[in-house]
Amino acid sequence: MRRVAAGARGTRGKTRLGCILTLLLLAIGLYYGIPIGTIYVNHWRFKEEMKTQARLAPSIDDAAIRRRLRLKAEDLGLPEEARQIVIRRTLRPREIVIRTTYEQTIDLPFVHHTFTLSPEVRSPL
Repeated sequence: MRRVAAGARGTRGKTRLGCILTLLLLAIGLYYGIPIGTIYVNHWRFKEEMKTQARLAPSIDDAAIRRRLRLKAEDLGLPEEARQIVIRRTLRPREIVIRTTYEQTIDLPFVHHTFTLSPEVRSPL
């Protein structure tokens, strides 16, 4: 005859339900998290390219910087407005400022959100 511990009775179904709920929450998190994460990863990658171009600014002109950043924005699939890059060089302090602003929208069930992203980079000349 098999003995069952007092606390183990009636927990068989609860374990399965808990596992299913955990997997469901994980799937929902991935479904909503991946598109949002992609927006922020692309924003970070674009800003890193802006930093690279700002470091190279003493040896290249604004047109070359703008061209390279537009190609990167296109490569990342950013909206057209991200390609409207503003480049300003100042004398006091001697620095370059590169910036742009764009919006990206997420359309998922129960979620419709527009993210406004404004990457800006400053670097000494």
